[in-house]
Amino acid sequence: MKLKHKLRSDPKAKENLILRLKKIEGQVRGVQAMIDREEYCDNVLNQLSSVRSALDGVSKILLKSHIQTCVVERFKENDSKILDEFMTTMDRILK
Repeated sequence: MKLKHKLRSDPKAKENLILRLKKIEGQVRGVQAMIDREEYCDNVLNQLSSVRSALDGVSKILLKSHIQTCVVERFKENDSKILDEFMTTMDRILK
């Protein structure tokens, strides 16, 4: 059975992540509207690039928090699975 771990972050950091994701959600809706209006492909591609960049920013914030909290704590607890789990996650992120 796989243990379920929770996000460990202070309330301000969590609020920041949620705010960023809501903005990204708005950006994605904007891209949908652009496609619906049949706007110029280059403009749509530029907006998609902005969405990707914003998602990367969220990932970086969450990755930093994950390393500083979850990974360090589980490493200190001699949880031998944390390094394999972390490396699998990094492989996915860096694709």
